[in-house]
Amino acid sequence: METKVTSVGSKFPQFKKQAVVSTEKGKEFADISNEIHTGKNKWMVLFWWPKDFTFVCPTEIAEFDKHNGDFADRDTVLIGASTDSEFVHLAWRKNHDDLKNLSIPMLADTSKSLAEELGILDSNEKVAYRATYIVDPEGTVRWVSVYDLNVGRNVKEVIRVLDALQTDELCPCNWQKGEDTIHA
Repeated sequence: METKVTSVGSKFPQFKKQAVVSTEKGKEFADISNEIHTGKNKWMVLFWWPKDFTFVCPTEIAEFDKHNGDFADRDTVLIGASTDSEFVHLAWRKNHDDLKNLSIPMLADTSKSLAEELGILDSNEKVAYRATYIVDPEGTVRWVSVYDLNVGRNVKEVIRVLDALQTDELCPCNWQKGEDTIHA
């Protein structure tokens, strides 16, 4: 059966998953679902990484977290995800200096059901590609970016695209927030 990546214009699939939200004993885990942003006039950026305890992944997670305030300023909820369990996420956070104090949830898609529904599972390893989704407050996918397993993404480009989408106007190539949009 051929899988298809959930694309622009599609409704983002419904989900409810466990996530690591803290390293504080008794407060480590929480359920995260679409309700985190829909109906709250908030956008969602959900980014996936292939595996915990690897080398490229923590650089991306730390960089996204470093810009969590920039996403919040844009009324956007930021969530990270992989197919590892919440227990592996917690162990990794406790073990990796750059991840100990994360402010973003680490979603655990252990059943791989969400990654599979999105069409972002690598066929050989059955881990998620480095996919990033920008989802509007109505739950519609407005931007998708999928990278190969060994290539890290550019968080500032995700923010630039989010800014452009939120203008609801025509934005030329290399447009940056504050620049003129195209008036046709």
